[in-house]
Amino acid sequence: MAAIWSEQSKFRIWFEIEALAAEAMAERGQIPKAAAEAIRRAGEAEFDAARVREIERETRHEFASFVSHLGERAGPESARFLHRGMTSSDALDTCFNLQLCRASDLLLGGFDRLAEAFKTRAMEFKHAACPGRSHGMHAEPVTFGLKMAQAFAEARRNAARIELAKQEVATGAISGAMGTFANIDPEVEETVCERLGLRPEPASTQVIPRDRHAMYFATLGVAASSIERVAVEIRNLQRTEIGEASEAFHDDQVGSSAMPHKRNPILSENLTGLARLVRSCVAPSLENVALWHERDMSHSSVERVTGPGATAVLDFAVHRLASLVEGLVVREDRMARNLALSRGTADSQAVMLALARNGMDRERAYRSVQRLASKAAESGTDFGELLREDSETAELLSEQELEAILDDSRHARNVDRIFDRVFGD
Repeated sequence: MAAIWSEQSKFRIWFEIEALAAEAMAERGQIPKAAAEAIRRAGEAEFDAARVREIERETRHEFASFVSHLGERAGPESARFLHRGMTSSDALDTCFNLQLCRASDLLLGGFDRLAEAFKTRAMEFKHAACPGRSHGMHAEPVTFGLKMAQAFAEARRNAARIELAKQEVATGAISGAMGTFANIDPEVEETVCERLGLRPEPASTQVIPRDRHAMYFATLGVAASSIERVAVEIRNLQRTEIGEASEAFHDDQVGSSAMPHKRNPILSENLTGLARLVRSCVAPSLENVALWHERDMSHSSVERVTGPGATAVLDFAVHRLASLVEGLVVREDRMARNLALSRGTADSQAVMLALARNGMDRERAYRSVQRLASKAAESGTDFGELLREDSETAELLSEQELEAILDDSRHARNVDRIFDRVFGD
């Protein structure tokens, strides 16, 4: 990812755009073929960044300085035909979009790895029962495999969004000042874009419209938030009083400089911070949409940070999370212990529905079950015992019905069906 955003990579793409434009013009007889060939040869060696900066100290214009450097290499006769009819934004915006596309390919590879990690752990713990929680409180049981299946589906959605975002920015513009093609043939743009694997921007001003980039970076923000969601879940599950899952901890690792017993969820906490960094690029990208008239440069300084920053941070984050999930320590014994804390009250909804089905008013059934569940929680008595002792409940529910309701396997009976939806056959 760093290589995509390196200075030499930028120079190389700028050169490729200029060389392809010259070749397209030469093919149409608009400039001498020898000039296009000389321009192509000028890019055979690595570009001299120091020379570009030396020229820039005089010109105060980075791209013009690069064109001057390229012209020095091509020679005066060929340099006359360099950058013919083009404007700086033609190269800058086309280059930026090409870099975003290449960055997207790396991000997609990362999300493929992440999805595979979730799938592996989902299959491994498909039926491992654990407390489901809403508002941080025990609700009805789920399985750890379902948690991983949900994360898998979310990772695949993010990959699909990134693919769409890539297509959104996969455009180029070689249309000259104000985007009117006044001094360059539109067919040159079509040729250059085709050879770069881009689509011509249908209607550019002097820049490619920034609503495309706003959508792109907003997509990265969503993907970062999905990474954070899993990281926060792991952080919570690693808490001492829960202990159902934790990050791998190596023999010589130090959790705390002061307390040797500590095993802190540092990777998950790090991911939360990284997600904030990616999201911080979203608002400036939205603000870049509203440029003055046909263009201004207020977007440029933003994109010099958000382009490499958001893609590199998200790339790092997705691989960090994949590695975390691959090595995640899952404690089924702690899940069972935590489930037991509810004293069977996780079946309260099923009991209420059964009472209503057998003739009791639903509101009355709710209050009756709520009373018994509260008693179980306060006294430490098993919910099932209280149900059997309660005359009102015992009158409407047979022992066979109660056993079926209190059967722990009932909560996971549709797990296979959910997995079929998520993973296919």
